[in-house]
Amino acid sequence: MLKTNSISFKLALGAVITGLVLLSEVTVAEVPNSVINTITDRLSSARSDLSFRVVGRAPIQGFYEVQIQSGAVLYVSADGEYFFDGDLYKVNADQFLNMREVRLKAERQALFASRSTGDMIIFKPAEQTKAVMNVFTDVDCGYCRKLHREVPELNAYGIEVRYLAYPRAGIPSETYDKMATAWCAKDQQDILTRVKNGDDIATAVCDNNPVAEHFALGRDLGVSGTPSIILMDGTMIPGYQPAADLAKIFGLAEPDY
Repeated sequence: MLKTNSISFKLALGAVITGLVLLSEVTVAEVPNSVINTITDRLSSARSDLSFRVVGRAPIQGFYEVQIQSGAVLYVSADGEYFFDGDLYKVNADQFLNMREVRLKAERQALFASRSTGDMIIFKPAEQTKAVMNVFTDVDCGYCRKLHREVPELNAYGIEVRYLAYPRAGIPSETYDKMATAWCAKDQQDILTRVKNGDDIATAVCDNNPVAEHFALGRDLGVSGTPSIILMDGTMIPGYQPAADLAKIFGLAEPDY
């Protein structure tokens, strides 16, 4: 698996890309089929066991962003001969911008603005909904369970919680069976809560459950762990945050000074 987060690698990466022309922003224009075919054919010739998808143009001229299915993101030259992996940052006057996150944030915002909520398990406030959080969750994740215990508190702040399934153990797995059982249940909220509480629930997996689709969607949107909270503006909050802190993020509680 191609993965590194070392500072030394990132410094080396900076040296490698010195002199390359950075585009002013992520270009999401359609990639020519000839480029897609060249890149995927070249990569597949070296690693036929992996599946590659060209996402779009990278913010470095002549390079393209390529997603390995269930794996890393690569930045690949147009001829498919060279690539690097890891995070790519643009240096602004006041901050470093993670360019993949810039693209993903825009994609998440567009997707959740138009996506149907019919396949989500939703916990709505009793009164007016003042904010929405989309949560990729796993029923066997300790911090997911902790967050779920705070759903009544989140609802009390006016925050609507919309769950999507993300079984970290993959598909098929015991976790998948538990989650599919919740999504297939007549009372989805009750079964999801009971499964998260560790109750012994009989497995009942229906054919049309959306768990696999949610899992693939999460991968595409940059989810790598649970809980992963996505706000309606596309911002991702990885990991558990207390209900009171989430309320502050939404401007529904006074911030700490």
